[in-house]
Amino acid sequence: MIQEEFAIGESCIHRLCPQFRIVGATLFSTVIALSDRLPTLITGLVIAILFVCLARLDSRKVFKKLTVIWGFLLLLWLIIPLTMPGQALFKLGPLTFTQPGVMLALGITLKANAILILFSALVATMSLAVLGHSLEKMGISAKLVLLLLLTYRYISVIEQEYQKLRRAAAIRSFRPGTNMHTYKTYAYLIGMLFVRAAERAQRVHQAMRCRGFNGKFYCLQEFSVAPRDWIGSMFMSLGIAVLLFLEWGGLIWK
Repeated sequence: MIQEEFAIGESCIHRLCPQFRIVGATLFSTVIALSDRLPTLITGLVIAILFVCLARLDSRKVFKKLTVIWGFLLLLWLIIPLTMPGQALFKLGPLTFTQPGVMLALGITLKANAILILFSALVATMSLAVLGHSLEKMGISAKLVLLLLLTYRYISVIEQEYQKLRRAAAIRSFRPGTNMHTYKTYAYLIGMLFVRAAERAQRVHQAMRCRGFNGKFYCLQEFSVAPRDWIGSMFMSLGIAVLLFLEWGGLIWK
Protein backbone atom coordinates (compact mmCIF):
# COMPACT_ATOMS: atom_id res chain seq x y z
CA MET A 1 0.00 0.00 0.00
CA ILE A 2 1.33 3.42 -0.97
CA GLN A 3 1.60 5.59 2.11
CA GLU A 4 0.78 9.32 1.91
CA GLU A 5 2.65 10.17 5.08
CA PHE A 6 2.83 13.92 4.49
CA ALA A 7 -0.61 14.52 2.95
CA ILE A 8 -2.38 15.18 6.25
CA GLY A 9 -1.52 18.36 8.11
CA GLU A 10 -2.61 21.83 9.13
CA SER A 11 0.49 23.81 8.21
CA CYS A 12 0.57 26.88 6.00
CA ILE A 13 1.96 24.72 3.18
CA HIS A 14 -0.92 22.25 3.40
CA ARG A 15 -3.41 25.11 3.15
CA LEU A 16 -1.91 26.53 -0.05
CA CYS A 17 -3.68 25.93 -3.35
CA PRO A 18 -2.29 22.72 -4.93
CA GLN A 19 -1.72 24.37 -8.33
CA PHE A 20 0.48 27.03 -6.74
CA ARG A 21 2.52 24.37 -4.99
CA ILE A 22 2.97 22.30 -8.15
CA VAL A 23 4.11 25.32 -10.17
CA GLY A 24 6.41 26.48 -7.37
CA ALA A 25 8.04 23.05 -6.96
CA THR A 26 8.52 22.75 -10.74
CA LEU A 27 10.12 26.18 -11.08
CA PHE A 28 12.34 25.71 -8.04
CA SER A 29 13.50 22.32 -9.28
CA THR A 30 14.17 23.62 -12.79
CA VAL A 31 16.32 26.48 -11.51
CA ILE A 32 18.24 24.20 -9.15
CA ALA A 33 18.77 21.58 -11.84
CA LEU A 34 20.16 24.18 -14.27
CA SER A 35 22.42 25.83 -11.69
CA ASP A 36 26.13 25.08 -11.40
CA ARG A 37 27.45 27.50 -8.78
CA LEU A 38 27.94 26.12 -5.30
CA PRO A 39 26.36 29.11 -3.44
CA THR A 40 23.21 28.73 -5.53
CA LEU A 41 22.91 25.02 -4.77
CA ILE A 42 23.52 25.51 -1.05
CA THR A 43 20.91 28.28 -0.96
CA GLY A 44 18.46 26.02 -2.81
CA LEU A 45 19.01 23.30 -0.22
CA VAL A 46 18.45 25.77 2.61
CA ILE A 47 15.21 27.00 0.99
CA ALA A 48 14.05 23.41 0.59
CA ILE A 49 14.71 22.70 4.28
CA LEU A 50 12.82 25.90 5.16
CA PHE A 51 9.79 24.62 3.23
CA VAL A 52 9.98 21.36 5.19
CA CYS A 53 9.94 23.37 8.43
CA LEU A 54 6.96 25.41 7.23
CA ALA A 55 5.12 22.20 6.32
CA ARG A 56 5.87 20.81 9.80
CA LEU A 57 7.03 17.48 8.42
CA ASP A 58 8.65 14.83 10.57
CA SER A 59 12.37 15.24 9.93
CA ARG A 60 12.98 11.52 10.51
CA LYS A 61 10.52 10.56 7.77
CA VAL A 62 12.04 13.09 5.39
CA PHE A 63 15.49 11.73 6.21
CA LYS A 64 14.24 8.22 5.46
CA LYS A 65 12.98 9.37 2.06
CA LEU A 66 16.39 10.83 1.26
CA THR A 67 18.15 7.54 1.91
CA VAL A 68 16.50 6.17 -1.25
CA ILE A 69 18.85 8.21 -3.47
CA TRP A 70 21.94 8.11 -1.27
CA GLY A 71 23.01 4.72 -2.58
CA PHE A 72 23.09 6.11 -6.12
CA LEU A 73 24.90 9.24 -4.95
CA LEU A 74 27.48 7.13 -3.13
CA LEU A 75 28.13 5.29 -6.38
CA LEU A 76 28.69 8.64 -8.12
CA TRP A 77 31.16 9.68 -5.42
CA LEU A 78 33.09 6.45 -6.00
CA ILE A 79 33.25 6.92 -9.78
CA ILE A 80 33.23 10.59 -10.84
CA PRO A 81 36.09 11.99 -8.67
CA LEU A 82 38.33 9.07 -9.71
CA THR A 83 37.59 9.09 -13.44
CA MET A 84 37.10 12.76 -14.31
CA PRO A 85 40.33 14.40 -15.52
CA GLY A 86 41.66 17.53 -13.85
CA GLN A 87 43.84 18.83 -11.06
CA ALA A 88 44.36 16.36 -8.21
CA LEU A 89 42.62 17.44 -5.02
CA PHE A 90 43.92 14.70 -2.71
CA LYS A 91 45.16 11.13 -2.86
CA LEU A 92 44.01 8.10 -0.94
CA GLY A 93 46.65 5.45 -1.48
CA PRO A 94 46.76 4.67 -5.20
CA LEU A 95 43.49 6.56 -5.78
CA THR A 96 43.55 10.18 -6.96
CA PHE A 97 40.50 12.38 -6.46
CA THR A 98 40.36 15.27 -8.93
CA GLN A 99 38.94 18.67 -8.06
CA PRO A 100 36.51 18.86 -11.04
CA GLY A 101 35.23 15.38 -10.19
CA VAL A 102 34.65 16.22 -6.53
CA MET A 103 32.89 19.48 -7.42
CA LEU A 104 30.67 17.72 -9.96
CA ALA A 105 29.74 14.97 -7.49
CA LEU A 106 29.06 17.60 -4.81
CA GLY A 107 26.84 19.57 -7.19
CA ILE A 108 24.82 16.49 -8.14
CA THR A 109 24.43 15.59 -4.47
CA LEU A 110 23.16 19.05 -3.53
CA LYS A 111 20.79 19.16 -6.50
CA ALA A 112 19.30 15.72 -5.86
CA ASN A 113 18.72 16.32 -2.15
CA ALA A 114 17.33 19.83 -2.63
CA ILE A 115 14.86 18.74 -5.34
CA LEU A 116 13.67 15.71 -3.38
CA ILE A 117 13.20 17.79 -0.22
CA LEU A 118 11.31 20.45 -2.21
CA PHE A 119 8.89 17.93 -3.65
CA SER A 120 8.45 16.34 -0.22
CA ALA A 121 7.43 19.71 1.20
CA LEU A 122 5.35 21.10 -1.67
CA VAL A 123 3.96 18.12 -3.60
CA ALA A 124 4.00 15.17 -1.18
CA THR A 125 1.88 17.24 1.23
CA MET A 126 -1.15 16.65 -1.02
CA SER A 127 -2.86 13.36 -1.74
CA LEU A 128 -2.34 11.79 -5.14
CA ALA A 129 -6.02 12.26 -5.95
CA VAL A 130 -5.69 16.00 -5.34
CA LEU A 131 -2.45 16.04 -7.34
CA GLY A 132 -4.16 14.36 -10.29
CA HIS A 133 -7.13 16.72 -10.34
CA SER A 134 -4.84 19.73 -9.96
CA LEU A 135 -2.75 18.58 -12.92
CA GLU A 136 -5.92 18.24 -15.00
CA LYS A 137 -6.99 21.78 -14.09
CA MET A 138 -3.55 22.98 -15.18
CA GLY A 139 -4.08 21.55 -18.67
CA ILE A 140 -2.48 18.12 -18.39
CA SER A 141 -4.20 15.47 -20.54
CA ALA A 142 -7.21 13.95 -18.78
CA LYS A 143 -6.16 10.50 -20.02
CA LEU A 144 -2.75 10.82 -18.39
CA VAL A 145 -4.37 11.94 -15.14
CA LEU A 146 -6.79 9.01 -15.28
CA LEU A 147 -3.88 6.63 -15.87
CA LEU A 148 -2.05 8.15 -12.88
CA LEU A 149 -5.05 7.74 -10.56
CA LEU A 150 -5.80 4.18 -11.68
CA THR A 151 -2.13 3.20 -11.34
CA TYR A 152 -2.05 4.64 -7.84
CA ARG A 153 -5.24 2.84 -6.88
CA TYR A 154 -4.35 -0.60 -8.19
CA ILE A 155 -0.60 -0.86 -7.72
CA SER A 156 -1.28 -1.78 -4.10
CA VAL A 157 -3.82 -4.38 -5.26
CA ILE A 158 -1.20 -5.96 -7.53
CA GLU A 159 1.28 -5.91 -4.65
CA GLN A 160 -1.25 -7.80 -2.50
CA GLU A 161 -1.65 -10.41 -5.24
CA TYR A 162 2.13 -10.77 -5.39
CA GLN A 163 2.31 -11.33 -1.63
CA LYS A 164 -0.41 -14.01 -1.87
CA LEU A 165 1.57 -15.86 -4.54
CA ARG A 166 4.76 -15.62 -2.45
CA ARG A 167 3.00 -16.98 0.62
CA ALA A 168 1.52 -19.81 -1.44
CA ALA A 169 5.00 -20.73 -2.68
CA ALA A 170 6.44 -20.54 0.85
CA ILE A 171 3.67 -22.82 2.19
CA ARG A 172 4.73 -25.36 -0.44
CA SER A 173 8.26 -25.30 1.04
CA PHE A 174 9.76 -23.11 -1.70
CA ARG A 175 13.12 -21.66 -0.68
CA PRO A 176 14.77 -19.30 -3.20
CA GLY A 177 18.31 -20.01 -4.31
CA THR A 178 20.62 -19.70 -7.29
CA ASN A 179 19.30 -22.65 -9.28
CA MET A 180 17.04 -23.35 -12.24
CA HIS A 181 14.11 -24.35 -10.01
CA THR A 182 14.12 -20.90 -8.38
CA TYR A 183 14.29 -19.13 -11.74
CA LYS A 184 11.37 -21.16 -13.10
CA THR A 185 9.34 -20.55 -9.94
CA TYR A 186 9.81 -16.79 -10.15
CA ALA A 187 8.98 -16.88 -13.87
CA TYR A 188 5.73 -18.73 -13.11
CA LEU A 189 5.01 -16.28 -10.28
CA ILE A 190 5.44 -13.25 -12.53
CA GLY A 191 3.34 -14.89 -15.25
CA MET A 192 0.51 -15.62 -12.81
CA LEU A 193 0.76 -12.06 -11.53
CA PHE A 194 0.14 -10.74 -15.05
CA VAL A 195 -2.77 -13.18 -15.51
CA ARG A 196 -4.40 -12.11 -12.23
CA ALA A 197 -3.83 -8.44 -13.02
CA ALA A 198 -5.53 -8.87 -16.41
CA GLU A 199 -8.48 -10.66 -14.83
CA ARG A 200 -8.79 -8.00 -12.14
CA ALA A 201 -8.66 -5.27 -14.80
CA GLN A 202 -11.55 -6.85 -16.68
CA ARG A 203 -13.66 -7.16 -13.54
CA VAL A 204 -12.91 -3.57 -12.52
CA HIS A 205 -13.74 -2.32 -16.03
CA GLN A 206 -17.09 -4.13 -15.98
CA ALA A 207 -17.89 -2.85 -12.48
CA MET A 208 -17.08 0.73 -13.46
CA ARG A 209 -19.25 0.53 -16.57
CA CYS A 210 -22.13 -0.82 -14.47
CA ARG A 211 -21.77 2.24 -12.26
CA GLY A 212 -21.92 4.63 -15.19
CA PHE A 213 -18.24 5.56 -15.31
CA ASN A 214 -17.69 8.09 -18.11
CA GLY A 215 -13.88 8.24 -18.10
CA LYS A 216 -13.53 10.93 -15.44
CA PHE A 217 -12.94 10.91 -11.70
CA TYR A 218 -14.46 13.74 -9.69
CA CYS A 219 -12.67 15.36 -6.80
CA LEU A 220 -14.63 15.76 -3.57
CA GLN A 221 -12.55 18.79 -2.57
CA GLU A 222 -12.98 22.22 -4.06
CA PHE A 223 -10.00 24.56 -4.15
CA SER A 224 -10.28 28.30 -4.54
CA VAL A 225 -7.52 30.89 -4.68
CA ALA A 226 -7.31 32.82 -1.42
CA PRO A 227 -5.10 35.76 -0.37
CA ARG A 228 -2.74 33.36 1.43
CA ASP A 229 -2.10 31.63 -1.90
CA TRP A 230 -0.90 34.87 -3.48
CA ILE A 231 1.26 35.58 -0.43
CA GLY A 232 2.75 32.10 -0.66
CA SER A 233 3.40 32.53 -4.38
CA MET A 234 5.17 35.83 -3.67
CA PHE A 235 7.51 34.15 -1.20
CA MET A 236 8.19 31.31 -3.66
CA SER A 237 8.84 33.84 -6.42
CA LEU A 238 11.23 35.68 -4.12
CA GLY A 239 13.12 32.45 -3.42
CA ILE A 240 13.36 31.68 -7.14
CA ALA A 241 14.57 35.22 -7.81
CA VAL A 242 17.30 34.82 -5.19
CA LEU A 243 18.49 31.62 -6.85
CA LEU A 244 18.44 33.24 -10.29
CA PHE A 245 20.43 36.20 -9.00
CA LEU A 246 23.02 34.01 -7.30
CA GLU A 247 23.50 31.94 -10.45
CA TRP A 248 23.25 34.48 -13.25
CA GLY A 249 23.22 37.86 -11.49
CA GLY A 250 26.90 38.48 -12.26
CA LEU A 251 26.33 37.95 -15.97
CA ILE A 252 23.35 40.31 -15.95
CA TRP A 253 25.29 43.13 -14.25
CA LYS A 254 28.16 42.71 -16.68
